[in-house]
Amino acid sequence: MARRRRSTEDASVNLTPMIDVVFLLVIFFMVGAHFGQPEGRIQVNVPGVGELRPMTREPDERLVEVTSDGRVMLDNRPVSIDELADQIRYAYQQYPQIRVAVRGDGETSFQRVAEVLQVIRSTGVQQMGIAAKSVRR
Repeated sequence: MARRRRSTEDASVNLTPMIDVVFLLVIFFMVGAHFGQPEGRIQVNVPGVGELRPMTREPDERLVEVTSDGRVMLDNRPVSIDELADQIRYAYQQYPQIRVAVRGDGETSFQRVAEVLQVIRSTGVQQMGIAAKSVRR
């Protein structure tokens, strides 16, 4: 019994449906596009408002550093204890959720750091922390 050999057909992809879909998408977007008069030319009377205040983002955490010689730095600027209290109090009045981090040098006495912490606490700031580095032994 002789077997009949099937002729091998070349496998090919029919691109016609894909081209039809692409043309339909192009037509859809062309019909959906608005080529009319820009909105900027429409006469509109914009209502007025009262005093405008700028929209601001939440302030960053304020960083207070106590150096090894006892100087106090607020955001990398030297300040006195009174100036520190005034600036932190002003920042707290502007934004009550402000956070303050205190970082003391390892060589300074903790008494100076405690004074700075007390000054910050007296301004009303509720979110206050101490920055420290963990030492592995």
